[in-house]
Amino acid sequence: MDVILKSYDPLNNEKLGEVHVSSPDEIKNIVTQAYKASSNWYGLGLDGRLAFIEKAWSGAEPHIQELAQLMSREMGKDIQRAGGETSGTVHGGPYIAGEAKKALCPRSAGRGTTIEYRPLGVAAVISPWNYPLAMANNLIVPALMAGNTVVFKPSEETPLVADLFVEILNRVLPPNVLQIIHGCGEQGKILVESQVNLIAFTGSQAVGKEIMARASKDLKRLIMELGGNDPMIVLEDADINAAARFAVASAFENAGQMCISTERIYVDEKIADHFESEVTKIASQYRTGPWNMPGVNIGPIVNKAQHEKVVQHIKDAEIKGANILLGGSDQVLPYIQPTVITGMTTDMIMENDETFGPVVAISRFKTIDEAVSRANNSCYGLGAVIFGKKAAKKTATRMEAGMVGINQGVGGGGDAPWVGAKQSGFGFHGSLDGHRQFAQVRVISG
Repeated sequence: MDVILKSYDPLNNEKLGEVHVSSPDEIKNIVTQAYKASSNWYGLGLDGRLAFIEKAWSGAEPHIQELAQLMSREMGKDIQRAGGETSGTVHGGPYIAGEAKKALCPRSAGRGTTIEYRPLGVAAVISPWNYPLAMANNLIVPALMAGNTVVFKPSEETPLVADLFVEILNRVLPPNVLQIIHGCGEQGKILVESQVNLIAFTGSQAVGKEIMARASKDLKRLIMELGGNDPMIVLEDADINAAARFAVASAFENAGQMCISTERIYVDEKIADHFESEVTKIASQYRTGPWNMPGVNIGPIVNKAQHEKVVQHIKDAEIKGANILLGGSDQVLPYIQPTVITGMTTDMIMENDETFGPVVAISRFKTIDEAVSRANNSCYGLGAVIFGKKAAKKTATRMEAGMVGINQGVGGGGDAPWVGAKQSGFGFHGSLDGHRQFAQVRVISG
């Protein structure tokens, strides 16, 4: 019996389309086909693979607007942000491939020794719904450039835009080099336990741990980014307006559904009144609405379950004594109105878990040591941000995070990896070293 996965518009629950759910036998066959295609794909060499990727991704340029509208309708992102993501994905593919080529070229280690980068075989790429093309692209392209073939499983929340993107790319790519499967958690488990050699995953910490357990039997290679509960520390000498603008923009970006969203803010009590006032004023200017409505900053939350989770976090804060300066727990589907709370305490859910919604949560501190201790008291360690002057850099060095921004967001520049610390990451991607994680290192001497 044919099993169907239906995709719905989070704005009005309208059915947008459907895809076929891959059966266990189909997944096994797809992985087998990927293996058969891998030798010819690797045999093209770096220049040959780069040429295919440049042509395939260039072929997607006429479809940028089509992909952006489908993304907006499928996960609720406003059209401006969806257009930016889609354009960045299409134009960024060849750039990532070019950088990967530099990383994967054989190099001398001296004394007659050469380091080569060989393909691992078949890479499973499992990506989330919040940035359904960009996050997949960041894993698919270096995997292909390393000579691997790819089996891609997108989120069950955004199957249509992923399916269209792969279909467009496969008009150019050789057969079975990039294949897609669809389904929910069960299909992901089957793919992880199949004969793939590498699993590149972006998603929740809980799913990441399950993937690691299932992959351990064969010691499969893992590259995983597992979300965050990112802190921000606002020091006494910070530019308060700049810090407030960043706090709101970071917390509300993509309706707060972003792994590096600012989730917890610790502000020096000496400037807290001013900072909180600025945050509330700025946050009140944000508007919720449909993806195609002018002036909208915050679209609908992706689904009812995620909406309920955000509401639960706000209710928990209210019950435990938080002050609601804007918004609150009285939220009507499909939106979370801009919310600002103060008085966040260590026993609140949002201090300890990722909220993933447009909520600014603030707590005051007396000393920098107190702020650093609370910021670091988390199993997550993806990003952290410090706003201030005199002690900002020293404070940044104390943060237990893979990426730290000083008076700006995280992510770095130039040849910087996208990397998480603690339970926010296992391996990393981006940068020369990141691209090399998609390959097997081989040392030849003599």
